[in-house]
Amino acid sequence: MAVFAALIAALGLPGALTIGGAAVPITFQTLGVMLAGAILGARKGFLSVLLFIALVAAGLPLLSGGRGGLGVFVGPSVGYLLGWLLGALVIGWATARLLPKYRILPALLWTAFGGIVAVYLVGVPLFAAITGTPLGLALAGSLVFLPGDVVKVVITVLVAKGVHRAWPGLIAPRTWPWKREKPVAPSA
Repeated sequence: MAVFAALIAALGLPGALTIGGAAVPITFQTLGVMLAGAILGARKGFLSVLLFIALVAAGLPLLSGGRGGLGVFVGPSVGYLLGWLLGALVIGWATARLLPKYRILPALLWTAFGGIVAVYLVGVPLFAAITGTPLGLALAGSLVFLPGDVVKVVITVLVAKGVHRAWPGLIAPRTWPWKREKPVAPSA
């Protein structure tokens, strides 16, 4: 978990790309979050992101641009930062259900759902609330992040497929809730 928290931090080193007047930078750190969920699973992926966020809260300048400290948690990007927790959780949960085969298409869909939809679900409304931007406008403004996030999803799935092929059992496979066997009632 510490290694993935460090990976998320290291992916902030290249800096950030700010397009136009966007208050939320485009970074590689979301890639680390997606990889944490896809490789470590829901619990450990969530905890690695939580560790990273705790280090940021403690004042370490681990976010892109050397940002850190409690001030980050009142800024416009806090929703995305907190959305990383949900994203890692969703990706890890789904990955455990995609194993042992880990087919590419379902993995792409679930990783996109966790790494984009879940993160935006938290990030966009908090951005809108903090900046006073109408929700629809904030959602439209977030579309600038979509191409980069799609690339991160593809990279995550390709890396995770290789890791799970090399180390089977890294995440214990689970079954989908609707595929569980129903208990059979004892006959009299």
